[in-house]
Amino acid sequence: MKRHICILKFLVTLILLPSVASAQIKLTPAKIDALKTEMAKDIESQKKFTQEMVDMIFSFGELGFQEVETSKYLTDILKKNGFTIEQGISGIPTAWTAKWGSGKPVIAVGSDIDCIPKASQKPGVAYHDPIIAGAPGHGEGHNSGQPLNVTAVLALKKIMEREKIPGTIMLWPGVAEEQLATKAYFVRDGYFKDVDACIFTHVSNNLGTSYGDGGNNGMISVRFDFEGQASHAGGAPWRGKSALDAVELMNIGWNYHREHMETTQRSHYVITDGGDQPNVVPSKASVWYYFRERSYPKITQMYKDGIRIAEAAAMMTETKMSYEVLGSAWPGHMNQPIAEAMYENIKSVGLPQWSEDDQKLARALQKEVQSPATGFGGEPANDGLSTSLSQLRKPMATASSGGGGSDDIADISWNLPTIVLGYPANIPGLPGHHWANAIAMATPIAHKGVTAGAKAEAMTLLDLFVKPEILTNAWKYFNEVQTKDTKYTALISKTDKPAVHLNKKIMEEFRPEMKKYYYDPTKYATYLEQLGIKYPTVRESSGTGK
Repeated sequence: MKRHICILKFLVTLILLPSVASAQIKLTPAKIDALKTEMAKDIESQKKFTQEMVDMIFSFGELGFQEVETSKYLTDILKKNGFTIEQGISGIPTAWTAKWGSGKPVIAVGSDIDCIPKASQKPGVAYHDPIIAGAPGHGEGHNSGQPLNVTAVLALKKIMEREKIPGTIMLWPGVAEEQLATKAYFVRDGYFKDVDACIFTHVSNNLGTSYGDGGNNGMISVRFDFEGQASHAGGAPWRGKSALDAVELMNIGWNYHREHMETTQRSHYVITDGGDQPNVVPSKASVWYYFRERSYPKITQMYKDGIRIAEAAAMMTETKMSYEVLGSAWPGHMNQPIAEAMYENIKSVGLPQWSEDDQKLARALQKEVQSPATGFGGEPANDGLSTSLSQLRKPMATASSGGGGSDDIADISWNLPTIVLGYPANIPGLPGHHWANAIAMATPIAHKGVTAGAKAEAMTLLDLFVKPEILTNAWKYFNEVQTKDTKYTALISKTDKPAVHLNKKIMEEFRPEMKKYYYDPTKYATYLEQLGIKYPTVRESSGTGK
């Protein structure tokens, strides 16, 4: 029996030996540095490929849940490069994962792909000049993150294949980020359960990253629907039950409620359905709310308060009320060890060299939109593009945060070690969610910023695959610091479903005309060339000075 046990142990050892040996692969610091230099040169040589991706996705200009062309374009590129694609994850037609490699560690790399309503804008033109009036456009810069990721992972893939470095890369898109409508579902449905770390990329005006609590709010997005009874508004208004009255009373109630809420809250709404015409008492009406706060308990309390006020409005108007969760996000918390590793690579890469034309466009646009002298972090915001590298941003004390925006990458961050890489593809001092934020996003500014970001990301990904101590420390921080006292509870329920109907009508209206302006890289070197834009185009009065 003992002999049989020994033989069995020996066979098990033989079976496990290749994976154990590969998992223990060691590269010297000098070798790692040489590989990073090689990847940086490779990424630099791929500038044309990167520029085409940035410009192509910019030209698609697709709103959340409708990113059909964008997703097809990206997954086609990844398929051709050996990635295995899973389409329609979490029941979302434009969501997917793309995997390459095998074994551990598994590193996820993501970025958002949707755009902003009514943000259509000619790139490189430093004043409002839409490509198509009223159409969507990349007034957030989400056309640039996935090109950065694709460029970075393809450079890394070459190294991993040649050096026989084990591990799995998983690319994925942030669908409908502007509605904060998908990442919680990806977590709920298990797409990150075996992932060891995540690097997310987001457009910025500098090259940087952060760790800890960044001071943002979490959020739940809810649409309230009221149903009453129609009648002739002039002939027999007493026979009607106005759903619009219920919406307006809810909004009045909520606005009075604001006085008694903490200053960290942010809440805002749009009336998505206010009736059909004035001479008909509206039988149906809807209002869409974002409830934002700094912690899960405070967000859920706002949600409950909203339901209570909606119920009261329905009682006052004798209407029926129902509601639907359309999206959610936790307040974010990013991982310190991975952020520190990323920042070392950021320092190695540095900021791009901006041309005189790049700075001319930036300063003219800052003048056009009356940019403030400094940004949220005290950095210059009206003196052209950033020329000094940002510092590693440390946690913001909860008490010092005044609340603010939200991003559903936070839901990923509370389930595994995660960081966000900001890269310098846009101009400081802009309003955000605005046509002005689209101006740089298919110009040399974005192209250079994406290339710089791809270098920093590729280097950090290599670190994660060949320096196991980073992931060990990352999970120690995650378990012993980040989640020591705060545990993740999803803001969505087990039965909630992604709101895949959002933005469908808008894209159906504008897509036929937008197709005429899709970028054709077989005919034009850049999208600027295709549109016939002289770079930069500024108002004569803007000049080139500060």
